[in-house]
Amino acid sequence: MTYFTLHILRNVIDLLLMKANPANPFLVSGYQGPDYFCDREKETEQLASALANGRNVCLVSPRRMGKTGLVLHLFNHLNATDPSVRCFYIDIFSTQNLHDFTTALAHAVVGRLDDYSEAALRRVGSFFKSFRPTFSFDSQSGVPSLSFDIKPSEARRSLSEVFEYIRASERRCVIAIDEFQQILEYPDKGVEAELRSHAQFLPKVGLVFAGSKKHLMEEMFSSAKRPFYQSAQKVGLKEIQIEAYRAFAIGLFAKAGRDLKPDAFDLLYDELSGHTWYVQMALNRAYASGRKVTSVDDVQEAIASAIECENATYKAYCEMLPRGQLSVLKALAVEREVAEPLKSSFIAKHALGAASSVRQALKALVDKGLVLKSDSGFYFVYDRFFGLWLRTG
Repeated sequence: MTYFTLHILRNVIDLLLMKANPANPFLVSGYQGPDYFCDREKETEQLASALANGRNVCLVSPRRMGKTGLVLHLFNHLNATDPSVRCFYIDIFSTQNLHDFTTALAHAVVGRLDDYSEAALRRVGSFFKSFRPTFSFDSQSGVPSLSFDIKPSEARRSLSEVFEYIRASERRCVIAIDEFQQILEYPDKGVEAELRSHAQFLPKVGLVFAGSKKHLMEEMFSSAKRPFYQSAQKVGLKEIQIEAYRAFAIGLFAKAGRDLKPDAFDLLYDELSGHTWYVQMALNRAYASGRKVTSVDDVQEAIASAIECENATYKAYCEMLPRGQLSVLKALAVEREVAEPLKSSFIAKHALGAASSVRQALKALVDKGLVLKSDSGFYFVYDRFFGLWLRTG
């Protein structure tokens, strides 16, 4: 069996897996095709149009708002339009330095830009000088795999070779780098400038720089002092509108011959402020009950069961927080969202003490990722289930 045949076989298997109906249609991880993906039509078109016209994208949203799902949905859309487009997704959240980044990028693209003919694989084998990719067969599936070892001391040279490999392939492809702000944590100097220098010489490559820390992403792409200044179209990701989400949820219940009451969905959406992952998790639990009719009481039970699973974790959070921070966190949870947490009326209502102490506590909570500030300027408890737990506990 040739490499090319194996490549086709692997693609067919991946396609069949994607089309397999999940036991529960309300996915809380992964992507299984457009039938289980809600709305985001405008955002998908924005991304596709930008990339088709040679504009890279800076995609920003809070975590668990559906950023990764949107990227994978975009890939599905692009492949449906032009199957020759190669799409690659890299999550660099766990990377610690330039070496980790280079390794992640190399594992994602090296070999996969080629057609898996023996001539192409020989080209890949001879292309790199700083490291030597080695192709082998999986002992069970027979599918070819690639292995290599990039030395930390060769990270910059290896990165240049990977980008040169991408450029020289002359294939149209899209590379999405998730949690892109992580590069700011690297101890290596000049990473932003180096990546920008490579990115601007990839004429057939569309880049999606996705991030969840808005202030860092905005600084990187909006400051005239930074290498990525105005190098990408900015797209923000907000909550899915309730009308579209309601129709989607009711439709998936109906496909199983079941009835999700509109007022039940509306309560669920409101309680979780439309935050995608939390809405999906509650719907997943409501669907798992198997009831023919899902009412307000049923979605309340689903939310309560999700919160109960995290009860020990939330207690631990509270035990670790200083008293002042915990008081501010509880006050934000009670109010759900607060535009001016340093306002005297808010501080007095919740007996939070001096404004300077509240300011310090708020900054600490934001730094810890327990509190976020929305695009509209409101502070809220990031974990929607935790916010409910604090509000009702």
